[in-house]
Amino acid sequence: MPKTAIYPGTFDPITLGHFDIIERALDLFDEVIIAVATSEIKKPLFNTQQRVALVEAAIADMERVTVLPFDSLLVDFAKEHGSKIIVRGLRAVSDFEYELQLGYANQSLDPNIETVYLMPSLEHAFVSSSIIRNLLQFDGRLEHLVPQATLPLLKEFRCI
Repeated sequence: MPKTAIYPGTFDPITLGHFDIIERALDLFDEVIIAVATSEIKKPLFNTQQRVALVEAAIADMERVTVLPFDSLLVDFAKEHGSKIIVRGLRAVSDFEYELQLGYANQSLDPNIETVYLMPSLEHAFVSSSIIRNLLQFDGRLEHLVPQATLPLLKEFRCI
């Protein structure tokens, strides 16, 4: 039976750090579902359809990766898609406490859920979606921080 991992997030927008985690997850699992959270609480800059489109552009040449939006409990989404594995990225120690709490919360809801933490390569460890959003606000250079295929969409969606 193939091992399917769920990589959830808001991906507002997707960065090279996210992309790095997707590539690493593909080395470990047969299939990766990128679960784009609606996440109205976080008030994302891009709407759900735009974020899905950005992720789809980034992974267009990758096999064994699917992009799906979701607006439910992550454990329910995982169960619906036949997965017991959640992949999360850790960039720094500051991410660890929050991610650990999420992992424990998910496991309390479904004891069969396992969370796997992956670190992006050092060159992408500082990249976050919030940095990208700040750069977008001030027309900063993005080419070295986001997947190249997303640049036309970022321009279209943000009129940069």
